[in-house]
Amino acid sequence: MMNGSRPNPPPPHPLDAGQSPFVGYAYSYPHKSAYRTLDPPIPLAEAWADERRDGLFLYAHLPFCEVRCGFCNLFTLANSGSDLVAPYLEALRSEANALRDALPEARYARLALGGGTPTYLDEGELGELLALLGDVLGSDAGRLPAACEASPATLTAEKARMLRAWGVDRLSLGVQSFDAAEAKRLGRPQRTAEVHRAIGFVRDAGFPILNLDLIYGTPGQSLDSWLSSVNEAIDTDAEEIYLYPLYVRELTGLGKTRVEPNDGRLAAYRAGRERLFEAGYEQHSLRMFAQPNKGEAGPAYDCQSDGMVGLGCGARSYAGPLHYSTEYAVGRAGVRAILTDYVNRDPADFGAARHGHRLSAEDRRRRFVLQGVLQRDGLDAAAYRARFGSAPLDDLPQLTELIDRGLAGWEGDQLKPTAAGLERSDAVGPWLYSERINRLMAEGPVR
Repeated sequence: MMNGSRPNPPPPHPLDAGQSPFVGYAYSYPHKSAYRTLDPPIPLAEAWADERRDGLFLYAHLPFCEVRCGFCNLFTLANSGSDLVAPYLEALRSEANALRDALPEARYARLALGGGTPTYLDEGELGELLALLGDVLGSDAGRLPAACEASPATLTAEKARMLRAWGVDRLSLGVQSFDAAEAKRLGRPQRTAEVHRAIGFVRDAGFPILNLDLIYGTPGQSLDSWLSSVNEAIDTDAEEIYLYPLYVRELTGLGKTRVEPNDGRLAAYRAGRERLFEAGYEQHSLRMFAQPNKGEAGPAYDCQSDGMVGLGCGARSYAGPLHYSTEYAVGRAGVRAILTDYVNRDPADFGAARHGHRLSAEDRRRRFVLQGVLQRDGLDAAAYRARFGSAPLDDLPQLTELIDRGLAGWEGDQLKPTAAGLERSDAVGPWLYSERINRLMAEGPVR
C-alpha cells in the first residue's frame, strides 16, 4: 500500500441482511417508465402475428377514482367529473372494435377490471362497460374467471349485484387500514363503517372470492394497530389478503409532502405473516396470502407464455416481445393530458401500438426468471430450458447468489424462494433488472 493507505471497503450488497428489503415493487418487467414512442407505430395485427391467441388475458383499465390516495402512483385521475367518463367509454368502444378487427379469432382465459377504480362509474356507466366487454369476449362473456377492483366509498349493493350477475367472481377492496386515522394519514379519508358496509355488499352478492388489501409502514402506525387491521381482515373470512409495504414515490401526495414510511415495515410484515399463518392462510408471494383451495378456477392462463391484451388508457399489453401501452404519468396534469389525447383519438389510430418497448432476448429471459423466483412455486428450470434452449444459471449466474445467501434453493427442477427470499422479494426483483432497463427507467419521463 502506498503511503499506508487502505483500499475502500466494498459497497454493501443489496441482498445483505443489513440492507433494507424494501427497494421497489417489481410487479412488471420492464416498468412503463422504460417505454418509448414506437416510430413507426406497429399495427396490432402485425404485433400479434406470431403469438398464440387461444388463452389470452384481457385487462380493462378505468383510470378514475373518487380520491387519489397519497401513496398511489398508478395511472388514474381523481374527481374527474362527467366531462371525461362518457367520452372515455366511447373511446374504449372504438379501441375494442379495433382490437376485434386485429385479433378476430382471439380467445380469452381470464379477465380483470382495474384502474383506477371501476366502481367509480355509476350504475348506468358500469352496465355500459360490461356490455362493451361482453362484445369483446363474445360467447366467453360471463364464463371466464373475472376479477374487479373496488373501493369501499364507491361500491354499492347494486353495483356488487351487477358485477356478480355478469360473471365477476373475485372482488378486491382497497381497504389499506381498518383504522380511520391511519387511512387518513395515507391520504385516504374513509370511515371504518363504510369499509364493513362494502364487505357486506360483497358477501350479500355472493362473490366466491373477496380480496382485501392492507398497507403496513404508515407513519404513526404501531405494531398493535397494524395487527388490529390484519385481525379485522381475517375476521371477515376474506379468501385472499394482500399485505403491501408502503412506498413513497415521486409526484404522489405523500411524496410531495416528503412523508416517509415508518421504520417498522419488516417487523410489521413478519408479524402479519405469522398471524395469517395462524389463521390458516398460505403465502403465495411477498404480498399474497390465501385460504387453501380458494383460488381462481377455470381455463388455465400461463403468464409465462400467454399474452395479455390491455384495453383502455393506461393498460399494458404483452404481445410476445412487444410490450405496449399509452404514455405514463403520475401527476394530475400529465394524466389528464394523456386521457384527453385518448378520448380525442381518431378511431383508426387504435389499430396500432404507438408507445412501448420491444424486449431483447436478455429482457425476455430476465422477465421469465423474475416471474418465477418472486413466487412461492419458484422458477421452473425445465420450462426455462424448453423456452430458451439454455439453463437459467448459465444465462444469469447471479442467481447462484440467491442460493448462497439462503434466499432460494432447488426442489427438483424448481428454484424456489425460501421464507427469507420471499421476505426480500422487493430487493431481489430490482437486483435482477438489466443495466439497460435500469437506465431507461431512470431516464424515462415522469410527469
